[in-house]
Amino acid sequence: MAKNDSVKKTLVVAFVLCIVCSVVVSTAAVVLRPMQEANAERDRKFNVLQVSELYEPGVSVSQQFSEQIVARVVNLETGEYAENKDPETYNQFEAAKDPAQSRTLSGAQDLAGIGRQENYATVYLVGDPENPEQIILPVRGQGLWSLMSGYLALRGDGNTVVGLSFYDQGETPGLGGEVDNPDWKALWDGKKIYPEDSMDPAIHLVKGGVGPQTSNAEYKVDALSGATLTSNGVTNLLQFWLSDSGFAEYLARFRDTTQGA
Repeated sequence: MAKNDSVKKTLVVAFVLCIVCSVVVSTAAVVLRPMQEANAERDRKFNVLQVSELYEPGVSVSQQFSEQIVARVVNLETGEYAENKDPETYNQFEAAKDPAQSRTLSGAQDLAGIGRQENYATVYLVGDPENPEQIILPVRGQGLWSLMSGYLALRGDGNTVVGLSFYDQGETPGLGGEVDNPDWKALWDGKKIYPEDSMDPAIHLVKGGVGPQTSNAEYKVDALSGATLTSNGVTNLLQFWLSDSGFAEYLARFRDTTQGA
């Protein structure tokens, strides 16, 4: 009888401990969620500032962002701004998981390897939103080992690259992980996306290096040494997001404005 009592007490204590631990974990999750969301928001703004070469160390990220950048939500099908969507609350990554707010991609459609694509995406404009100095686009796609997520910054002509930066990637250190190498990222400045009179993106990575004598060098960037699949992934994600499936319709307005000037 005493032995049974001992087993019963042990089970009761274990049950109580489980309940207490569950309450503690749940409470911690609720309490920490605002802090986690604030950190994620700060990180997003920091990455946008960094790729646009506007980040100043020692100055509040929120202040820099609010003073220089305007966020807008774009309808990817029409290229028009979605005035009924608030960029402060709209989350395109959550939308991509919702069948009502996204579309399934398969086969040749899914060049970037993302599976589903949201119907609307948030873009960031530097300066006057009607005549921006820069346009920052969110891009993502599959590398060798991971989904690579980042931002592509373009000049106001909608065609000239300012920079490309990945804030989330899990590629092989020293190989595909070199997408984070400042020397490689510096190669993107001044590159072109679209040939004249075309909205089919021509930008891509090539093996063997790109020099002054390289044919159509303005559309080419050095591939990552020893990382063919990661390099292909970068090319594919850019080709996808800059095509009619992504931001081509949206960017056409800026090219039309500049060419008509």
